[in-house]
Amino acid sequence: MQLKISDEAAAWYQSEMELTEGSSIRFFVRYGGCSTVQKGFSLGVSREEAEAEIGVQTNKKGITFYILEKDLWYFDGHDLVVEYNDTFGEPEFSYN
Repeated sequence: MQLKISDEAAAWYQSEMELTEGSSIRFFVRYGGCSTVQKGFSLGVSREEAEAEIGVQTNKKGITFYILEKDLWYFDGHDLVVEYNDTFGEPEFSYN
């Protein structure tokens, strides 16, 4: 599995969540909501320090974006791609 963040999406997180170089963003599984990969679950986003059990991570603009090993089941073998949606002015998730 890969975690891909576009430069525009990373800049949005940096601005909206007041991130600085060295900050970390965790993508995690939440109960409820809807998803194209797991019914009854959705993806959450939190500003958290990286933990030891990282399953996948990437770094953009000095920010670490990561998913813990225990949450990888949610993606069912798909990559998480986070891009910026100009129409809605916010990040958009896709699973490839």
